[in-house]
Amino acid sequence: MKKTLIAAAAVAAFLPLLASAQFAKTEDAINYRQSALFIMGQHFGRIGAMVNDKAPFDAAKAKESANVVSAVGKLPWAAFVPGSEKGGDTKAKPEVWEDPGKFSAAQDRLQAALPKLAAAAETGDKGKIKEAFTEAAGACKNCHDSFRAK
Repeated sequence: MKKTLIAAAAVAAFLPLLASAQFAKTEDAINYRQSALFIMGQHFGRIGAMVNDKAPFDAAKAKESANVVSAVGKLPWAAFVPGSEKGGDTKAKPEVWEDPGKFSAAQDRLQAALPKLAAAAETGDKGKIKEAFTEAAGACKNCHDSFRAK
């Protein structure tokens, strides 16, 4: 399991560099970022359910999901390439491309929060995980509110 997470993290570190070159079609970029965001959402939702008492708390599952979210959280941003604001089934608002500085700042906020979530999950302490989850959830909400159509 640990080797798998290390391998996933290594792949995640290099994929953004390759991502922008791999999108031959607009739909490829949209599918790539939506797939990464879907995986993040699934694992993030599992943590949220546990820390908000909607599912039994399991420290090992929280740690696993936090590590997935932290690794996969690096991936979607490279797929917001010019030209991918239209076509396919994108929910990205035009503001992603119209205000790239603000979009980059929103990404940075999330990127700062995700390692804290993974570190909190390492402790197995539900209170610490909830605190870090709340910070990460705020970063997610900020980006969704500003850059994602409902």
